Formats: sequence, structure tokens, C-alpha cells
Amino acid sequence: MDGGLGPFDRWARVIASVSGVVLVRRADYVVVECSGVGYRVAVSSETLRHVPAVGAQTTLHTHLVMRDDAMSLFGFGSEDERALFLLLIGVQGVGPKVALAVLSGGTTRELTNAIAAGDSARFQAVPGIGKRTAERIIVELREKVTGGTAADEIVITRSDDPRTIARQGLVGLGFAPAEIDELLDQATGETPEDLIAEALRAAR
Repeated sequence: MDGGLGPFDRWARVIASVSGVVLVRRADYVVVECSGVGYRVAVSSETLRHVPAVGAQTTLHTHLVMRDDAMSLFGFGSEDERALFLLLIGVQGVGPKVALAVLSGGTTRELTNAIAAGDSARFQAVPGIGKRTAERIIVELREKVTGGTAADEIVITRSDDPRTIARQGLVGLGFAPAEIDELLDQATGETPEDLIAEALRAAR
């Protein structure tokens, strides 16, 4: 599954952000040149609204999804949008492209408000999401989204738990949620990196 790469080799390939000149700007992706290398980054409609014109400088938060046959880089205009993306792809039946389609349906605040309110109809309107998956998004993510600021904003709960972080990392590497739970049940370690390394060894 790892194509001969060691566990740390795969983990080291994660790209957290890209900063550079916008070379291409399309409806569903942009190309950003960084130190002479052009990175094709898939983006939501919401993020695209904040990407400047070709020739201007931009910075995107990113998440690298690795499959057996491809590596895909996804970009976000804010850390909160990336955090919501990671939560979405952790839901069974929601892949990276479907998660990006969800993010195209509104701001992070609007979408997390919809989750908190149990508005499954909003997610059923997204191509690729049926009633069952929409309800699963609500059930699995409602507890991970919390309100409580004076402006009535909804913020994504972030966890410092190593297993939670490791789980998100394994989701990004292409593992299914059920498979991740089984691998992490067998893994020991105090840091996300240790847990991911053991999970990758067990997956061979």
C-alpha cells in the first residue's frame, strides 16, 4: 500500500501551506508557484472567492491526500475551513472531493451552524450526498462543533489528543474510518507520529 515508502517518508510529505504567485485560477483549482514549482491545489468555491487574480501573491492552508495512484493537494482560505474539511473526510461516505463540494456551499460558520442545528437538508443538496450520509454528518460532527462566543459564532473544537490527531492524519493518507479504528486499537505511543508509524507498519 505504501509503494515502498517507510511510514515517516509518507508522513513527511504532508504540505501544511503554500505561498506564492497565482499562475492559474479555475473554477475548482488554482496553481500557485512556490520557488519555481507550480502546485495544483483543489479549492472550494468559498476559498476561490478569496484567491487574488493571476500574477498576485497568495497563501493557502493545505492538506495532502495520498492514494495508491495519486497525491492530491487541497487548499483552504482559513485554518477553520481546513479543520472542517478534516472533520468531513472522517465521516464514512464522505471523500475529499465531496467534502470540498460541501465547503463550496457556504462559509465555515454557515456550515457549522447547519451541523449544530441538525439541518441535514442543506447537506443533501450537495452532489454525492444522500439522506443517510447527510444524517451521518450531523450525528458524527454535531458534538465536535461547539458555540459560545459573544458574537454567537460557531467554532470547531480542536483536540490535543494524540489519537485524535493521528486519526485525522490517517484519514488524510487514505485509510477508511473503520480501518483506522482497528489500526489505532493495536498501536501504542505517546505522540501522533508514533501512533501513525505503528499504524502504517500494521497496515503492511
